[in-house]
Amino acid sequence: MALLDGVTYGQMGSVRYRMFVSTWNVGGIPPTDDLDLEDWLDTRKSSYDIYVLGFQEIVPLSTRNVLGPEKNQISKKWKSLIGETLNKSLHDRKRIQKCEPLEHHKDGHHRESNAREFRCVVCKQMVGILVSVWVRKDIRNHISNPRVSCIGCGIMGCLRNKGSLSVRFCLHEASFCFVCCHLASGVKEADEMRRNSNVMDILSRTCFSSDTSNDLPKKILDHDRIVLFGDLNYRISMPYAETKTLVEQKQWNVLLDKDQLRFELSEGRALEGWNEGVITFSPTYKYLPNSDEYCWHVHGRNGERRRAPAWCDRILWLGEGLKQKRYERCEVKFSDHRPVRSIFTTEVDALQI
Repeated sequence: MALLDGVTYGQMGSVRYRMFVSTWNVGGIPPTDDLDLEDWLDTRKSSYDIYVLGFQEIVPLSTRNVLGPEKNQISKKWKSLIGETLNKSLHDRKRIQKCEPLEHHKDGHHRESNAREFRCVVCKQMVGILVSVWVRKDIRNHISNPRVSCIGCGIMGCLRNKGSLSVRFCLHEASFCFVCCHLASGVKEADEMRRNSNVMDILSRTCFSSDTSNDLPKKILDHDRIVLFGDLNYRISMPYAETKTLVEQKQWNVLLDKDQLRFELSEGRALEGWNEGVITFSPTYKYLPNSDEYCWHVHGRNGERRRAPAWCDRILWLGEGLKQKRYERCEVKFSDHRPVRSIFTTEVDALQI
């Protein structure tokens, strides 16, 4: 975090923050005690001011889990692992700082050793979706009015096996909204229309309560900066055999020309006006367990079904003041999806005191 404009006490200045946003479908697999999250969260090389982490399928999407009481043991485990990982670098840094002077920053102040301690602002589960938001301890007081809104748009258009979990908060003078989605699956013709319908439902039905001010945004599109991310489940509209050949040849640009989400965006049928970074990575779904090999066939109750790789896991954004610096997948062989992450910088107006 650094001041961008020279300001004095009581004036409004501009502050830049670095934001880490990631989505990961973990396939209903519970995390182990020794699961290493450092590569995914990029804590060995970098540190960010805000982390927004969205999961899908933290529990299997069984009838019992969808209709029964919510079990939060798994979400607590993920929260614990995330906190340990983000704050591990703090403990390592404290040991180093005993022998080194404090770092001097551009704003003219020394950063205290606890400036890189992270606190959880929100950790909320809706069946298989989990959103966990973490910020640096020294900017926690600048976060206000956090709220959550859950929308089910799965079976019968309302059950929560699919849908969204949205989190909003204000950072200084700017409002942010993060919409973590798990949209309708399926590879049949016109299934992308079901996904478009899910998106429209989420944008229209999501509403945040407010007990402090009527001026706070209540709908997703009312916010200043919005990020929509998750397992959006859009596939590649191409015959199976042709897809298989192009995947084996790693012809990603040819395949992306047939990417359903790109087509729906270009036609204005979904998320018109939203931004997505350039995709330079290979498809993120569907992998064999603990493998770099794609899974081309799935054995189900109705026999064997074909599965072609796709860029199911995506991150899009809307609003001025967000700049994407990186958009990439992570090589974590935990589930049949690879996590996708995006690094943003965001500038907000802040009263200097």
